[in-house]
Amino acid sequence: MMKLFHNDDLGKLILRLSVGVLMLFHGVGKLLNPGSLKYIGGQLAEIGLPQFIAYGVFLGEVVGPLLAIVGLYSRIGGLLMAGNMVFAIVLVHTGELFTLTQHGGWALELQGLFLFGALAILFLGSGSMALKRD
Repeated sequence: MMKLFHNDDLGKLILRLSVGVLMLFHGVGKLLNPGSLKYIGGQLAEIGLPQFIAYGVFLGEVVGPLLAIVGLYSRIGGLLMAGNMVFAIVLVHTGELFTLTQHGGWALELQGLFLFGALAILFLGSGSMALKRD
C-alpha cells in the first residue's frame, strides 16, 4: 500500500505545476497591467538600481513558470522564479519579514511558498513527467 504513495516524479510534477501556474497568474497580471512595471522600476530606483531591471519580472513570472510547467529546463525556471521572489521580498516586503498576521501566520506566507517552492524545483529538477527531464 505504501508504494502507491511513493512516486517522486509525480510529486515533482505536482510541485512544478502548482508553483508554476500560481506564479504565472502574477506574470499575466503584469502583462495585462503594464503600469505595474513603473511601480517596480520606482522601487528599484529607490535602492539605486536601474529601472529597466523591472522587465526582469517577466523572466521570473512568465518565462520561469512556463519552463517549470512544461518541464523544459525546469531548474532554470526554478532559478528565475526564486530570483524574482528575492527581488520581490527585498523591494516590497522587507518590513514584513519578521511579522505575523492577526491570525498568527507569517505575513510572507505566499512569498515564502513561492520562494521555497521555486528553490525545491531548482534542486529537484523536473522528474520524468516533463518535456525534457533534467
